[in-house]
Amino acid sequence: MFHPLAILLLTLLASPAETTSPAPDAPNIVYILADDLGYGELGCYGQEKIRTPNLDRLCAEGMRFTRHYSGSPVCAPSRCVLLTGMHTGHAIVRNNWENGGWGEKEPEGQYPMPAGTRTVSGLLQKMGYQTACVGKWGLGGPGTSGHPNSQGFDFFYGYLCQRKAHNYYPAHLWRNTEKDVLAGNGWYRAHQKIQEPLADEEEYYRRYLRETYAPERMLEETLHFIDDNRDHPFFLYYASPIPHVALQVPQTFVEQYPREWDGTPYLGQQAYLPHPRPNAAYAAMITHLDSEVGAILDKLEEHGLAENTLVLFSSDNGPTYAGGVDARFFNSDAGLNGLKGSVLEGGVRVPFIVRWPGHIEAGSTSNQPSGFQDLLPTLAEIVGFEVPGPTDGMSLLAALTGGENTPRPTDLYWELGDRQGIIHGDWKLVRLRLGKKNATTALYDLGEDPLETHDLAKERPEILTMMLERAAKARVPSPVFSQPVLDGSAFDQ
Repeated sequence: MFHPLAILLLTLLASPAETTSPAPDAPNIVYILADDLGYGELGCYGQEKIRTPNLDRLCAEGMRFTRHYSGSPVCAPSRCVLLTGMHTGHAIVRNNWENGGWGEKEPEGQYPMPAGTRTVSGLLQKMGYQTACVGKWGLGGPGTSGHPNSQGFDFFYGYLCQRKAHNYYPAHLWRNTEKDVLAGNGWYRAHQKIQEPLADEEEYYRRYLRETYAPERMLEETLHFIDDNRDHPFFLYYASPIPHVALQVPQTFVEQYPREWDGTPYLGQQAYLPHPRPNAAYAAMITHLDSEVGAILDKLEEHGLAENTLVLFSSDNGPTYAGGVDARFFNSDAGLNGLKGSVLEGGVRVPFIVRWPGHIEAGSTSNQPSGFQDLLPTLAEIVGFEVPGPTDGMSLLAALTGGENTPRPTDLYWELGDRQGIIHGDWKLVRLRLGKKNATTALYDLGEDPLETHDLAKERPEILTMMLERAAKARVPSPVFSQPVLDGSAFDQ
């Protein structure tokens, strides 16, 4: 178990003082992160309605993981786990934390990672990589220690604040520390509700779409970064806000999907913005993301970089339940239990695709249990740097190169508000509504029951006790994101 003081020291432990050099054959690294994309929303993971040809191609040319887990069921803590290698029992950020509200003049940002936090980007930067984050950040607003430029990224372009990312036509994005005002947009609320359908479909687009679509600007900056750094080793973290609602996407993409999917317009009753064709719009957003992935892959090919670039793709958590999205219509969770916000499988099991020509067998599959905390030790082994201090992850290089599954040295673990989950081998403990009268504790054997349909808590009390003990040892209290039940009496069921 990590002592609280050790956690503090880890968060303040800077990367090695001197810049060194990567291994001679170390690849460029492109990590693409979707936002709220479900386990079953890509063709290569069984999706039958949404077209994702570029991601399916990436999968056919690389490896598909079937038991990969996000860092958290929600945005900010999941990204913290990805960048730091510490799961939410030890991570700095363990929940979404807002620095302001929804008004135009409200301050931007979420809880900032402290200065000196050990991050993947910082370690790669010290190894001589050019580093860029493009997309949605969510780990510190303007002028804070959590700004990407203070967390190992030479270049940033996108949304610093995840609330602002609820609108795909924002008044501005950020280029490093400066606002980039987007032409033809202006400010308007990303959460609106109407009482009845508008007069015609075009009125929706006039009200809720503007001139500059943020994902298109972010893609432009991404391609420029690759152009500018084609002769240097680089790490690109492309954190798309898609398909997180609101339902906003250029109409040309919506028209690619059948009108008969949508008999009833979405009026904003589940928050976010109305849309005349919600199912078509949601599919169109994912197809737009797929086209962005295709543009990145094409740019790597253009510069002859594809063979020496490690490309990784995943999602920050499971599919949403809000904003007019119908997860059942798309079978977004592929039959898994739970959606975004849940520590059940549907909330945290996510697609994970990795391509590295010459190292990873094309069209291969791995069922190695893995998670966001594994990125840091994996890149450390591939690039050739030492990780200062312990992590909650393990290197996946053996799995990527076709080796047998490796037992995890640490358990997969999540905590969020009144929820806790942990996986040890095939056993999974789920605790919900902690501290409330209707609190529940469930035990599942994922090897026999991957859909979590049969609670074994009463049938296997010895396993339940063991898992509760492991859950208690997997965490330390957080001074910011307190959990009274876990911090006080971890064994209350």
